[in-house]
Amino acid sequence: MLKFLSIGSGSSGNCYFLCTETDGLMIDCGVGVRTLKKYFHDYGLKLTDVHNILITHDHADHVKSVGSLSHDLGIPVYTTGNVHQGIFQNWCVKKKIDTPFRRIIEKGETMQLGDFRVTSFAVPHDSVENIGFQVECQGVVFVIVTDCGHVTEEIKQYIQRANYLVIEANYDVEMLAEGPYPQHLKVRIASPSGHLSNLDCATAIAENASASLRHVWLCHLSEENNHPELARKSVEATLRSYGIVVGKEFELEVLKRKMPTGIYGLV
Repeated sequence: MLKFLSIGSGSSGNCYFLCTETDGLMIDCGVGVRTLKKYFHDYGLKLTDVHNILITHDHADHVKSVGSLSHDLGIPVYTTGNVHQGIFQNWCVKKKIDTPFRRIIEKGETMQLGDFRVTSFAVPHDSVENIGFQVECQGVVFVIVTDCGHVTEEIKQYIQRANYLVIEANYDVEMLAEGPYPQHLKVRIASPSGHLSNLDCATAIAENASASLRHVWLCHLSEENNHPELARKSVEATLRSYGIVVGKEFELEVLKRKMPTGIYGLV
């Protein structure tokens, strides 16, 4: 069975893990190696189960431990050339990715990594470059879209294909507007190269979910400008306005920011 574990989802560190009985694929590595070891142990996993790493973009909360983990365990790291360069220049990444373990991919390219068939696609964000991933395994289509300023036509196509979807619901519009952030930061977050609001996230799901969508996880919630229950209720209400009933058409959950969110069997 294909399994999914979110190890952390937010500005404190992002890391996701997909595994079969024989293979493991990590998406982003923004959580410390010691913390990763603890959580993997807690769930009966080992870091040696990670055979390949995919990286969405070069911001520290997604990559700060990737060089160390790759070096310690000899794990290849796959992302675009621009993102690799951004990681190399990111002062928050103390241990850079060793050259032998850097793997450069092109957006739109499909590759086979062990048990996983992976396709990358462009995601608008104010990083050097940002990509989402579609991962196919055992007849299941898993899609992740995070740190996304707006939902493009291409992203919509990947949402339409998903059986399982991880998608950003970063902020509540009112909380951001009334919150403590300086105006320039509020503008950045709400810009087309910033993050997705709860409403934008919900609309993207409602307008693109197919009958084969089984489970949606909301990811990368802001600690200051959102709340898990608010995000869930806001997305659920928007879906209901489209005639979509959560729990009937598909399941909806919020990933925890600073700790794992269970192990899910994807069938």
